[in-house]
Amino acid sequence: MSRSLSGTVVLVTGAARGIGEHTARLAAARGARVALVGLEPERLATIRADLDGDHAWFPADVTDQASLARAVRGTLDRFGRIDTVVANAGVANRGTLATADIEALARTVEVNLTGVMRTASATVEALIASRGYLLIVSSAAAFAAMPGMAAYCASKAGVEHFGTAIRLELAHHGVAVGTAHMSWVDTDLVRDAKEDLPSFRAALARLPRSFGATTSVETCAAAFVRAIERRQRRVYVPRGLAGAQAFRSLLVSPLSDRLIGRSAGTTVPAMEAEVRALGREFGRHTAGGGDTVF
Repeated sequence: MSRSLSGTVVLVTGAARGIGEHTARLAAARGARVALVGLEPERLATIRADLDGDHAWFPADVTDQASLARAVRGTLDRFGRIDTVVANAGVANRGTLATADIEALARTVEVNLTGVMRTASATVEALIASRGYLLIVSSAAAFAAMPGMAAYCASKAGVEHFGTAIRLELAHHGVAVGTAHMSWVDTDLVRDAKEDLPSFRAALARLPRSFGATTSVETCAAAFVRAIERRQRRVYVPRGLAGAQAFRSLLVSPLSDRLIGRSAGTTVPAMEAEVRALGREFGRHTAGGGDTVF
């Protein structure tokens, strides 16, 4: 059953770009009051100015509990409640285990997984008070791994299971928890990866359609807002991923290892060489190595 967003308060992390920005815009268009949270104040202020209605923005790093707490307190002071939280902030580092800076790998997990935990912790009291909804952004990478994405895949698998566990913890409070699983969405994160790494573009071309297709950010945001309205348990973008998820055991099987391994002997060294030549660990639009480009 769908619920109207009119008059509700929706807090979105990673709201300066990509899916976070477009989800906030669409939620506002549906009548929600939106709290935009992220690391790029100028972009957040611009987005806020574009929106009709009563909205707010707050600078915060999801790896910094104090700044998250300030954003939550500011939202509550402004609107009096929080009905929905979209824990969207995330990053993806470049490189393999053998070539990447360990700090970049750790940063990816810190933002994507620990940042979700911190966001959930900062907002849980408000969500219990409103019997609200928490939408946690995982990925198709939670159940299908690719070389060169080890930290990202690990973090998104962790996000999925964190969401599953806290769903059970919060159900008796009337709080619903959903996890979102996307393949490739046309955001700065994906565009940066395609621009930086020819091997990444080639790998996408070889993937089955459900995993290799690129979805528009508007379509993804629409799916997120629909999930908020329906308090969905799972969100798949594109929807065909729901079928692929059902066969996830095959995606991590010896057969999958053999299929991917046929090309990994050439694609992985090529990727490593590209990352070395690139000279940086994150995409160009990842603010401070920590804001979302989802």
